[in-house]
Order: sequence, then C-alpha cells, then structure tokens
Amino acid sequence: MTISHHPPEDLLADFAVGKLEEAHQLVVGVHVAGCPRCARFVRAIEQLAGAALEEVEPVATAPDAFDRVMSRIENSPADITTPPLASVTDHDDVPPALRKYRIGKRRRVAPGLSMRPIELSGSGKARAFLLRSAPGSRMLEHTHTGTELTLVLEGSFSHEGGRFGPGDFDYGDDEVDHRPIVGDEGPCLCLVAMTGDLRMNGLLGRLIGPFVRL
Repeated sequence: MTISHHPPEDLLADFAVGKLEEAHQLVVGVHVAGCPRCARFVRAIEQLAGAALEEVEPVATAPDAFDRVMSRIENSPADITTPPLASVTDHDDVPPALRKYRIGKRRRVAPGLSMRPIELSGSGKARAFLLRSAPGSRMLEHTHTGTELTLVLEGSFSHEGGRFGPGDFDYGDDEVDHRPIVGDEGPCLCLVAMTGDLRMNGLLGRLIGPFVRL
C-alpha cells in the first residue's frame, strides 16, 4: 500500500501528546498505525515530550494521596457491563482500532452514499462514522462549517487535491472547496471525523443541502 497523503504535522504532534479529542484521535491513530512515515514522526515527538518531562522539577504530593486514590478505586462500581459490539462483518479490512467501538446501523444519506455512526465515549464536539460511497459516485461541490478528517479504508476518491486511496488522509475545513468523485474500481469506504456540517455550493447544492446530513 502506497500512502501519498498524510495529516498535517501539527495534527500529528497533537496526536502524539494526546491533545486531540476522541474522534480525531481515532482517525489519525488508524492512519499512523498503517503509515511508517507518520509513525516515525509521532515516535520522535513522543521522545521529545518524554525528554522534556525528565527535566521538569518533581512536585511533592500530599502524604495521603495514595490512600485517597486507592479508596476511590475500592469504592467505584464493581459491576460494570459493557454492551456488545455491533457487527462490522459487512465491511472488509476494518482496522483493529475500530473493533472496540459500537458501530450503528447503516443509514442512507444520499443516492449511492450511506454512513454508520461510531459511538464515542468522550464529550468532544467531533463525531466519527464510516462513510460508504458507490463506485463512480459524484458529490456536489461543497465546503465545511467545521473540520473533516477523512481516512480511506477501501477504494478511492479524487478531487482537486489529487487521488486518495487506501491509507490516504484528507483534511477539509471552511477554506476548502472540493467535489469528491469515487473511483470506478469499487465502493469507497472511509473513516471520518467531522465537526459542523457540509455547506453545498451552487443553487442545486443549496436546495438539497438541508437533506444531506452526516
């Protein structure tokens, strides 16, 4: 697998130090797991952060700090049940990182386009989902009211920024206008983290925009 498109370095740095919210951390993490180049960059940032921590003067803790932590652990609910994972067997090559999440049922978004929400544990503003597009699908030109992090798992799509195949990462925000076109070789499956909504361009886009919800 040849990866041609990568997350910006500031996004990778925030990922390395755990500053991203869960949806963004998930998408960047799946990319890093399959991209040697980005994995090396992340390891370098982690090493720099570790070296910086070694130079920080230690801060004294309260004498009873350990006992208080142990008391909270002992008094926490012991009988916590985890809901069963949703089946993802209808998607080939789903990354292991996704298997610990509950994945909702498929919902049709537009002709040739469907999505499955990924249930997150955090309280961040970004949502995550699997987006499946039929071969040859063409979206209307659009931008975003927030940010969109897209990782291709299967298939491909193209727009003004180039062609994006398995492992490629695409970043969109309110400064990006694009019109993705799915390749003809097969369905395109993407892992997406998004804040805000799509904003369709043109008269037709403004008419149907309210009906396209991701």
